[in-house]
Amino acid sequence: MDIPKTSLSRRRFIAQSLAAGGAVSVPWLAPSRALGLGAVAAPSERVTLGVIGYGPRCRHVLGCMLPEPDVQCVALCDVQASRREQGKAAVDEHYGSSDCALYRDLREMLARSDIDAVLVATGDRWHTPASILAAKAGKDIYSEKPCAINMAECRALAETMRRFGTVYQAGTQRRSIENFQVAVNLARSGKLGKLHTLHASVYTPRMLHDWLPAEPEPPKDVVDWDMWVGPSPWRPYNSAYVNGRWRGYPDFESGATLLDWGAHTVDLCQWANDADDTAPIEYEPSESNIIGRYANGVEVILGFLATPFGDRSPHWPNHLGTCPVRFVGEEGWIETGDSGDILVHPESLKSEFPGAAARRQGTDAGTHVRNFFDCVKTRARTNCDAETTRHSHLACYAAANSWMLGRKLTLDPATEEFIGDDEANRMRSRAAREPWGV
Repeated sequence: MDIPKTSLSRRRFIAQSLAAGGAVSVPWLAPSRALGLGAVAAPSERVTLGVIGYGPRCRHVLGCMLPEPDVQCVALCDVQASRREQGKAAVDEHYGSSDCALYRDLREMLARSDIDAVLVATGDRWHTPASILAAKAGKDIYSEKPCAINMAECRALAETMRRFGTVYQAGTQRRSIENFQVAVNLARSGKLGKLHTLHASVYTPRMLHDWLPAEPEPPKDVVDWDMWVGPSPWRPYNSAYVNGRWRGYPDFESGATLLDWGAHTVDLCQWANDADDTAPIEYEPSESNIIGRYANGVEVILGFLATPFGDRSPHWPNHLGTCPVRFVGEEGWIETGDSGDILVHPESLKSEFPGAAARRQGTDAGTHVRNFFDCVKTRARTNCDAETTRHSHLACYAAANSWMLGRKLTLDPATEEFIGDDEANRMRSRAAREPWGV
């Protein structure tokens, strides 16, 4: 099914037409009931939202989006009937209506001209194909991470967002949370002295190959297994996969689980090192970490923590919560994590940030989704756009490839190619099952 390409969203069309002083006829505007009569923002100022993939993470992020007074969720798509109904119940309960439309095939939802933006919260294998389809359909995109499953997808994603002028926000919400901003800003200010080492916590990499046994495939309207598998290589149905037990299987995700946290922590290290447009040039694995080296001499250490499979004790103190990062300079260091606490040395550096900033502010994703919707309206660059995501994911996948191969790799960040290593270069991409190639 072809999706019509739209050069302007509904909001942009209205804004540009009004700026030109002309009358505007917009027959595709959603009815007032679908847009929510009780909302604060006028329909012309509202961002209409569609959801692709309803699961645990989606419930959290969508829960941050629904209270926004200028956002109206009008449609939800999932390949599982049970999740479609769960999503509809949550949306309809919030608005006190029964208007949320349901779809099994994302292409049918994306064909709606009254949807401005989409939340992509599928499994990893679908993030890039769904985002590219949405961009071609004229939608702006908030995508959960990892936003791509290999290096080639990272490039295709960023190039597509640029080509279509899409406002894109990666779900790396720590870019919008105050304690992480404080740590990064202090590292960039020079007050730690010259940076030399960055620490990013990640899961111990792991790949599973003990595939689950085949089970009878349910009817398509209950679970569309063919659509669930999507671009991944075909595998027989097992109910555990669709209930969340797909992580660690290389057909369904990439990077040996390293991006589960690396998409957050390596991203923050990139930001602290003013390296959002590049990546480390060397990657060297060991039993407890992977060390990356930037062209400016700074090292980033991807330190292994316990995996969700429980095979290793933590190597990192857990007093800062999950996803801690540490930035070390010649004159001091700063460390923070999901608890919101900030540790800093020397103590005199505490005067560089207010006491309130030492605690986590807001919700896990609330400020990040607000930044996205503001940028949908202004067309400004989001806190973590596709180009920024491209390079932080590039660093993660290069590190994962070095771990999988068990050897040091040298990367040219400009060409995104490994130098003198054909085997590593073959790992930069993989074939997608038709018709989902990007």
